[in-house]
Amino acid sequence: SYMVWTENTSKVTKMKRKLGIQGEEMAAMYLTKNGYQIITRNYYTRYGELDIICEKNNTIIFVEVKTRTSTRYGLPQEAVTNMKIAHLKKAAMIYLNSLNKRYREIRFDVIAILITGEKNEISHIIGAF
Repeated sequence: SYMVWTENTSKVTKMKRKLGIQGEEMAAMYLTKNGYQIITRNYYTRYGELDIICEKNNTIIFVEVKTRTSTRYGLPQEAVTNMKIAHLKKAAMIYLNSLNKRYREIRFDVIAILITGEKNEISHIIGAF
């Protein structure tokens, strides 16, 4: 005989997800305020998810949002690894192939958000990779 043991999504995972959603909301508000038009959010592909897809001046921008509550494990943007970049580029290609619109330029940005008790810091890295 054997036992099947399942565990509910951990508290940590739920908190991280909540933090991620909060960060994406802040990023979307920041982008909108700065003249970017959001096309879609959380676009899923087999290579992973594109957090925010937006446009400005006939440029399509794929935005990766990284949110942290401390820099203990480095800056949020440092979490964007080479493997992650490769996957984001493949995901972007899938999205672009689904469009019947051409853009003048394609860009990849990273928005790093640091949420600490006293203040929230948003770093927008344009053309990050």
